[in-house]
Amino acid sequence: MAKKLRIDWFMFAITACLALFGVVMVYSASAMIALKESNNNTQFTYVFKQFVFALVGLIGMYITSKIHYRWYQKTWVVWTIFAVTVVLLLATFGFSSVGGAKRWIRFAGFSFQPSELAKIAIPMFLAWYFVKRENLIGDVWRGVIPAVAIFSVIVALILAEKDLGTVIVLSAVFVTVYFAAGAKWIHVFSVTGVLGIIGAFMIWLEPYRMARVLAFLNPEENTEGVGYQVLQGLYGIGSGGIIGEGFAKGQQKLFYLPVPYSDFIFATIGEELGLVGTLTVLITFGLLLWRGARAALLAPDRFGMLLGIGIITGLIVQALFNISVVVSILPTKGIPLPFISYGGSSITITLFAVGILLNLSQYSGFASAKEVDENEPKRRTRLTRTSARSV
Repeated sequence: MAKKLRIDWFMFAITACLALFGVVMVYSASAMIALKESNNNTQFTYVFKQFVFALVGLIGMYITSKIHYRWYQKTWVVWTIFAVTVVLLLATFGFSSVGGAKRWIRFAGFSFQPSELAKIAIPMFLAWYFVKRENLIGDVWRGVIPAVAIFSVIVALILAEKDLGTVIVLSAVFVTVYFAAGAKWIHVFSVTGVLGIIGAFMIWLEPYRMARVLAFLNPEENTEGVGYQVLQGLYGIGSGGIIGEGFAKGQQKLFYLPVPYSDFIFATIGEELGLVGTLTVLITFGLLLWRGARAALLAPDRFGMLLGIGIITGLIVQALFNISVVVSILPTKGIPLPFISYGGSSITITLFAVGILLNLSQYSGFASAKEVDENEPKRRTRLTRTSARSV
């Protein structure tokens, strides 16, 4: 008997809790900054925007959860999303840079970061591609090289925007999906090695990236320069202790830690909620990994499995990357903490991605996605007859 078709409400609840927790922490981390920047003495500038972004994202997540995941396997859908992503990435070069990087499209007071859309476009393309060329996975030239070439189009544009962090996340997605598709170990290691070499070259090429690496190795030697943010983040986490200073009572966000509501919001969590708060965040992401991986591994077909693995890999790698930077396990790199950091593009696209996982979870345990459509009417008929007999 086929399993009852229903959404994974546990995954939905985990994601919603992370998003709403993010709204609360954005308020705490941004209130004084908003008050200082505001002309009308309000401390709700950032939190109001984040609340709207989270609400739109949650609604979008629910809507996306109703769209059959196999719709994304259509060739025209894959290439349309890919092409839109490329066009939007190209469009960023027509706008002014922020902090030396051109990552945003700005219009009528709103901004959008197209590289966030790539975190859906790439897993979707890779899942479609490796299903189409399933018999060529072991062939480097006809199997993986074309995928790398197409993948490089988006990667090159994001690198041109000076966003190495997103490229690292997308590279992790590529390697993981390629491995899950059945690649040989030697090919997986080769691709990983090539991507690692390219990453090291990009760090060496840009002086500011090299400076961040050196600051990571010896942050105390440049406390007023590139090592400043690292140390301030560590001061915040260290001062939080076990239970923290208390919500909204942190000190590092008071113009010591740069932009505490964005990439370094985990430091604010550590200072105000302590080890208890940071471990809770880590455990919650662990639960999301469990449910996302479960949905992917129990998918009724190869495309669903690869798509789910790509999406959940991107989310978890980004979260671990952000946290590792804040606690100084990795060199400083601007990348948001999924669901929690301030940013409309990040939270809305991330929630849309979880919506795809939620739809995928509804088909867990079926031999094929087609079985769902065939068994659901039968199941309803059985339920109707059972109800009639009971009456």
